Amino acid sequence: MSRVKPLSLAGAISIGALIATNAIAADLPAPVYVAPVVKEFDGWYLRGDIGMSNQQVGSLDNVLFASASDFRWLDEGSFDSAPIFGLGIGYKFNDWFRMDVTGEYRGKSTFAALDAYGSGPIPNSGTNDYRVTKSEWVALLNAYIDLGTWWCITPFVGAGVGFANVNLSGFQDINVPNAGVAYAADKSVWNFAWALHAGLSYQVTRAFSVEFAYRYLNMGDGETGDIIAYDGTNNVNNPMQFNNITSHDLKVGLRWALGGDDVGVKSVGYMPPPAYGKGPVAPPPPAPVYSPPLRTRG
Repeated sequence: MSRVKPLSLAGAISIGALIATNAIAADLPAPVYVAPVVKEFDGWYLRGDIGMSNQQVGSLDNVLFASASDFRWLDEGSFDSAPIFGLGIGYKFNDWFRMDVTGEYRGKSTFAALDAYGSGPIPNSGTNDYRVTKSEWVALLNAYIDLGTWWCITPFVGAGVGFANVNLSGFQDINVPNAGVAYAADKSVWNFAWALHAGLSYQVTRAFSVEFAYRYLNMGDGETGDIIAYDGTNNVNNPMQFNNITSHDLKVGLRWALGGDDVGVKSVGYMPPPAYGKGPVAPPPPAPVYSPPLRTRG
């Protein structure tokens, strides 16, 4: 008898404590799952670019050059600088990789070159003073790697591929010693184009960045229509070929993040963990009461 009472008392205390714990847990609010909030246009951005070109042509070629006696270049010629205007849309996948599609108009640039043929001093030789105007439409798919950000400045490199529509217009061939003038019809050609990019972007706000960039652009070849002599005759198919047209471009770009966040990661709504209140305090279990064993006379 003396041992049964303490064991029964301990079991009652344990059951009471378990009931009190369950009562407290029942008063706590259940955790609520909040789904991530993803912005509709996260990662997408619009861009606009302006700049200036510094253009070169690898060489000029014409079928009549080979038959001209003592043919030589006095001035191989070059294109003037011209303005660049571009628009595009892109997607920033994360903090280091983004892509965009751009379309641009490259303004009119004039070209001048001078050759000579025949022996003897220049007044006794023939010369050709070439003039033409060039402009382009260029469409590129570009990929960029952002190399890290320090004080809101992000250096980047990139490459692009696409197409260039090279338009040559107003071609003239003026032969001063012979008082002759030839001309050619305007002509546009589509070429494969490719580009290399490097620059810095400055993040003005979380949704707006400014880029300062250099680009090397290769636009392929251009050509005029057949060259017609001043008397209206043309006995050969002889367009003027402008081979390997390239440009070193300097640009300023403006970039707007459509999702309002240009950090390059998905904007996920944050929900703090549920706060559990203390709830009602259960009364402490009663203290055990010691009962001395009963003594019986035997």
